[in-house]
Amino acid sequence: MEPVSDPQGAYRAYGPALVRKAERILRSREDAVDVVHALFADLLPRWSSDVNLPYLYRAVTNRCLNILRDHATKTRLLEREQVAATPVARVRLDDQVVGVALIAALADRLDPGHLEVLVCRFVDDMTQEEIAEHLGLSRKTIGKRLDRIRDAASALREEAAS
Repeated sequence: MEPVSDPQGAYRAYGPALVRKAERILRSREDAVDVVHALFADLLPRWSSDVNLPYLYRAVTNRCLNILRDHATKTRLLEREQVAATPVARVRLDDQVVGVALIAALADRLDPGHLEVLVCRFVDDMTQEEIAEHLGLSRKTIGKRLDRIRDAASALREEAAS
């Protein structure tokens, strides 16, 4: 993916896709737009030719995960999730549907690398090979991280049952 030389060109070219990605994670158009605007506002003073779409996707993902980690925001998002009928993704992780509630619960248990794999797999619906290429890791590492994510989700389910 070619870098874009100016921030305005990058915003015009990539802004809508970045907002859609953030909206899938946060389930709020307003929050998604805020995340993308804040990202570009932070990048403006230090814009470099290294900025490309994969970099921007990772930055948006990390910002969204930070919002989910924030306990005040987490409460508001979880209340909205209870009202919403559809989860973030219709993909199942063991016997749990991956939605904002599960991602928020796992945000306290997993490191940023594991959370990024979770989002790539269950929100962006990427294959292990695509995730490995995107993150610059081996497919085996991605598989191990997915196993750890499943273990953490199982532990959450067991804690909820007891």
